[in-house]
Amino acid sequence: MATGHDVAWAPLPGSQWYFLTCPVYEALYEGTRGPGKTDTLLVDFAQDVGKGYGAHWRGVLFRRTYKALGELVAKSRRWFGRAFPQAKFYESAQEYRWEWPEGEQLLFRHIKRESEYWDDYHGHEYPWIGWDELTGWPDLRLYHMLKSCNRSSHPNMPRKYRATANPYGPGHNHVKAYFIDPAPPGVEVTSEDGLKRVRIRGHWSENTILLASEPEYPQKIMAAAANPEQAKAWLDGDWDIVAGGMLDDVWSPSKHVIRPFDIPSSWRMDRAFDWGAAKPFSYGLWAESDGTVAMRQDGTSLFFPRGSLVRVNEWYGWDGKSPNVGIRMTDPDIGKGIVEREKRWSFYGRTRPGPADPSIFNKDAANKSIAAVLKAHGAEFVPGDNRAGSRKQGWSALRRMLLAAREDRPEEPGLWVMENCRQWIRTVPTLPRDDKDLDDVDTEAEDHCGDETRYRVLAPRRTLTQQRFRVA
Repeated sequence: MATGHDVAWAPLPGSQWYFLTCPVYEALYEGTRGPGKTDTLLVDFAQDVGKGYGAHWRGVLFRRTYKALGELVAKSRRWFGRAFPQAKFYESAQEYRWEWPEGEQLLFRHIKRESEYWDDYHGHEYPWIGWDELTGWPDLRLYHMLKSCNRSSHPNMPRKYRATANPYGPGHNHVKAYFIDPAPPGVEVTSEDGLKRVRIRGHWSENTILLASEPEYPQKIMAAAANPEQAKAWLDGDWDIVAGGMLDDVWSPSKHVIRPFDIPSSWRMDRAFDWGAAKPFSYGLWAESDGTVAMRQDGTSLFFPRGSLVRVNEWYGWDGKSPNVGIRMTDPDIGKGIVEREKRWSFYGRTRPGPADPSIFNKDAANKSIAAVLKAHGAEFVPGDNRAGSRKQGWSALRRMLLAAREDRPEEPGLWVMENCRQWIRTVPTLPRDDKDLDDVDTEAEDHCGDETRYRVLAPRRTLTQQRFRVA
């Protein structure tokens, strides 16, 4: 971008240049702090200003909070003010917006909830959409939803879906699973829907302008990090860190995910439930060990300390496509569906009532409750623990049980999950902490399997105690 002979901004060799010339529809600029990711994201939109698209070239750049938009505004003023002296910046209580003489617009917006998409964006057209600090969102639900707005009625219009991210933050594990794990930097990945995505990796050492003015930049970043894991994220761009989630430091798939086995007849079987309609519901079938050794069909023996929990099977009420979107099934159908599955799994009749979301026991104006409807169709539950502080107690108990299950010869009750419980495995290990209360989970995350599990780990242990008889 230039004004006359003055260069307002030019990409540095390396990741900035690769990001700006990237032909792939969906691109993430990730890595360490310091390579100039946000500046490059702004310029990615601006490089198509003045190409004849006029008002059709319209973009929206998101941050999670209104306060965080201030940084974007400051950086855009620094570069756009010099590069585009005829452009105007509009600032009000409702919006921040750049507008160019030919009609191009770049909007700065904040978004946190699904309802904001439906109220403010559904049906809109934005051929350019950007997300700054993508790991700041607890999951990628909104990120994927806004793709429906990434369109234009203008022929031959570029369509770009762009984001930046550092490792760490509430959404670390979701971004890692979607962008980082599938392929190395620069290698395209094709989704099931045919859309292509790629990640471009940046490093602070590329930013020679920054290092010339602040040669001690790495030391300052190290001093600003809250812990060693954050330092590795910021300085090394390390995505394999423990990112501060509720469970990721105690979770080990090789230890906790197990092949199915025959449940001993002396073990207790019960069900747990977290209700949902617009959001998913979660039903779990649980087995509680009484200390009896379990056997696989190949003759392998398994020992679980008394009071240990094994998630045997599940039913997750979601649409199968969009994270955290429910299927709006009626309560009678949920009750029937639970019974049908327990019969199919050969556990109906043996399965006892277990804990459920306490809210389903509230009665409506007709003096009926969701719990009563489920019971009428054969799926009975008891209220889960809803005492003050029970949420934090539940997460703490779950952490202890997962930690115990990591031992080669566990002595304390642990928690394991059979490999067929795919939605539990997808959602629970990546639950982010609430950034305002680190002892709780962010309630905007997809926490339904987690809540259902929390009810179960807090339920009183009900395995039968060994009876002792005295001979007269």
